Amino acid sequence: MAIQDIYPTALRLLGRPVLVVGGGPVAARRAKGLLDAGAKVTVVAPIASEKLRGLVDSGLLAWEQREYRTEDLDGVWFVQTATGTPAVDTQVANDAEAQRIWCVNASDHESSAAWTPAVAVVDDVKIAINAGGDPRRAMALRDAVATALETGGLPLRRHRKPGANGSVALIGGGPGDSGLITVRGRRLLGQADVVVADRLGPRGLLAELAPDVRVIEVGKTPGHHPVPQLEINRILVEEALKGNRVVRLKGGDPYVLGRGGEEAEFCRQNGVEVEVVSGVTSAISVPAAAGIPVTHRGLAKGFSVVTGHEELSEVPARPDHTVVLLMGVAQLRESAAALAGSGLPLDTPVGIVENGYLPEQRVTIGTLETIADQAEAVGVANPAVIVIGDVVRVSPFAPQHFKTADYSTITPNRPRVRTN
Repeated sequence: MAIQDIYPTALRLLGRPVLVVGGGPVAARRAKGLLDAGAKVTVVAPIASEKLRGLVDSGLLAWEQREYRTEDLDGVWFVQTATGTPAVDTQVANDAEAQRIWCVNASDHESSAAWTPAVAVVDDVKIAINAGGDPRRAMALRDAVATALETGGLPLRRHRKPGANGSVALIGGGPGDSGLITVRGRRLLGQADVVVADRLGPRGLLAELAPDVRVIEVGKTPGHHPVPQLEINRILVEEALKGNRVVRLKGGDPYVLGRGGEEAEFCRQNGVEVEVVSGVTSAISVPAAAGIPVTHRGLAKGFSVVTGHEELSEVPARPDHTVVLLMGVAQLRESAAALAGSGLPLDTPVGIVENGYLPEQRVTIGTLETIADQAEAVGVANPAVIVIGDVVRVSPFAPQHFKTADYSTITPNRPRVRTN
């Protein structure tokens, strides 16, 4: 049978009787697929595999423990052969042909009246692929298409909207690089009707949206909030109640100093379904972009994440406890003084990473005593993450005199041996 002879379609088998002839692993897989489609499945076979017996014991299908008979086709809408014996499969296929019943002949795909495609399900989309009678080829193509759908490479967005309310997804987009959003986040973004976007999210992904997807800009800058938080909350609920799938695309993680908890609570209070998709928080990822771990064996076992607008008196004032400041550029001098006043040594290393992972990334490294002057001299600006603690010594951007030890995991803090 040539590929041109096939007319692709989908059978709706809910409540309809179907027949599977054979009791081995292939028959079990085909029976399971037919059950998933809602069919009333009868299996005819002298012997049944363990998986098939499990379906029988669960009451999901009927099993006739005997050889096939022509009258087994009476009243059947669809037939699948899987006996492993070509003569038996051919007899079943010929009987089905005579009664004008569609039959998949597992022993001879060339003469089979129907083919079973390679199938994958992503959300409510079912992918079925035939590949010229080559099942391995079909499975490879199916897996590739399914992966593209799951990762947002292909559009899953609905164009026929149901009458019910829409939904909201709060997605952490990471520090700004388009490759650092999660697979789940990318997938939901590809299904969005409306995107409520922050300034620091993965902006490059917005250009990939369909032309009719509405983007509502609500980005904030330090000291300038053109769209107040209460208005953002209202927009999310209003758009969802219109039946839209709304994505709130945020930078970092929505639950790390991102007010995502407030947005989720407001949605639930107003009867809107909400999903929270964690993101790569800038508190950890942006330091990593400059080669600074927030913990490191022999240097720091813990870390605190705060904003520069908060009191720092309760943060452990030790170089071996990393302090990560978010949104802290404007009050860097005050924050450094507060930490010094709490007992943190003035020679504690401090690193500032601006625009982490982006082409304009810049790293400034100094000490608690010098960092404010350095930042002013070079014009450090948000978005920036400030890291305070001995872990800054590990960065390849740190001055050579900071690297006073071997910070490997094998021999932590062993003094370096100078060769010059």
